[in-house]
Amino acid sequence: MSLSLTPDRIFDRYTQITPEYLKQQGIKLLLSDLDFTLAAKSTRRPDDELRKWIAELKENDIQFMIVSNNRSGKRVTEFCADLGVPYEGHAGKPSTRGLENGMKRANVTRDHTAMLGDKLLTDMLAANRAGVLALMVEPVGGAVTAWQKVLHALQEPFKALCRSRCRRGK
Repeated sequence: MSLSLTPDRIFDRYTQITPEYLKQQGIKLLLSDLDFTLAAKSTRRPDDELRKWIAELKENDIQFMIVSNNRSGKRVTEFCADLGVPYEGHAGKPSTRGLENGMKRANVTRDHTAMLGDKLLTDMLAANRAGVLALMVEPVGGAVTAWQKVLHALQEPFKALCRSRCRRGK
């Protein structure tokens, strides 16, 4: 169990994470945060781009599940039902509980699991603590509130470290 906040890889958008990339990493299960990772928090329904991306994952035998800390169970339930994907709600990230429950439900080990998210203190820390591949994206819609802007500024050194490691091939 690692207490590292540093992601294994950073992408601008979730669409850059292809089935081919995940297969190269040995991934059979992609767990994902919802808010600011796949859609802005105010988005009530998934768009066609997200539907297509998830369909491509499924076509390539990569299971997909949302793992969310979102307090509004109704929105997450409706969003996931609309997508036809399972989810673990009230995950408690950075606790590993939600990730471990997702892996158990999918019958996939941590060696074949990745966690996708936009926040270091929840998503990446949970991924590293659970021993799964930690994939980070820039937040959909960007930082809006003053608090979000502070959080994103605090994340920059860790993101820079990840980018440096990726350039060196580690």
